[in-house]
Amino acid sequence: MSRAYNFSAGPAILPEEVLKQAQEEMMDFEGSGMSIMECSHRGKEYSAVHEEATANFKELLNLNDDYSVLFLQGGASTQFAMIPMNLLGEGQTADYVNSGTWAGKAIKEAQNNGNVNIVADCAKDIPTRMPSNDELSLSDNAAYLHITSNETISGAQYKEFPETNAPLIADMSSDILSRPFDANKFGLIYAGAQKNLGPSGVALVIIRNDLSEQTLGHVPTIFQYKTHIANNSLFNTPPCFSIYIMMLVTRWIKKTGAENLYKQNAEKAGLIYSTIDSSEFYSGTAVPEYRSDMNITFRLPSEELEAQFIEKAAEQNLKSLKGHRSVGGVRASIYNAFPVQGVEALVSFMKDFEAKNG
Repeated sequence: MSRAYNFSAGPAILPEEVLKQAQEEMMDFEGSGMSIMECSHRGKEYSAVHEEATANFKELLNLNDDYSVLFLQGGASTQFAMIPMNLLGEGQTADYVNSGTWAGKAIKEAQNNGNVNIVADCAKDIPTRMPSNDELSLSDNAAYLHITSNETISGAQYKEFPETNAPLIADMSSDILSRPFDANKFGLIYAGAQKNLGPSGVALVIIRNDLSEQTLGHVPTIFQYKTHIANNSLFNTPPCFSIYIMMLVTRWIKKTGAENLYKQNAEKAGLIYSTIDSSEFYSGTAVPEYRSDMNITFRLPSEELEAQFIEKAAEQNLKSLKGHRSVGGVRASIYNAFPVQGVEALVSFMKDFEAKNG
């Protein structure tokens, strides 16, 4: 069977050459006679993988020496709690933008740990969007400002990041390394790997080192960022296979060229959005100025037609187009590894389905 065009929001499509290399090395990693999953996390085979993955992220994000790269378990959801546990001190207030489902989950965890000021709330706006900078009611002396750069469910994405005197923290799970930005303007960036970086099981955390030093002593050792910085993400056994795949993905990004991927991502999204905009049959769900290049969300005239669309698309190997269960509709997730040919196949299907059902 030919490989499907997988539009899943996550776990998501991986580069084919990464999968093929992992397949080739599955039983014998670089002559060790073992799978990378069987190698000691402190042995030379895995250590080389770990160090290359770290170096690749530093290079791709152009990080200066003030930052550490961490590979942590628990996904972005654990980071929702770790951030306030480490960075929201007693008597302090953290600023949060509520831009959708994932921002809302981060806010809920932060409220369990301390004072939270919601500086803007557009989570329930239809069409979906991100707040403009002049909407933000920022606190004086906030511990940090937290944003979600791309809301996977709503299909809305920041196009310009807020300016703040407080450390800026971003959940970039669904658009990390998909476009150029200055990572050195952030205090902390985190991303679950299973969308743009690799398989599930690991979260990438980029943290400015000075922030880790303010953690209070009552935080359990394993939940302190400074623990993982001091131990190079090896305080406990890391998810070795997931990090190995991330290393291969970062190699692929370097080989392909980040600038080429950025350009291709915009072109892929543009093909689908232009099809939506030229139609009276399809309607986008996000405000045009905030449309995501990663997760394109749209509706058809009825839920019945949406169900037919998703079913017929799957028959043509266009898989996982069903919108999130909380909102319905259609969602096409087209992360870095998603091929242009798959987008072209979807656009062709959309036009044909409209011709038959419009």
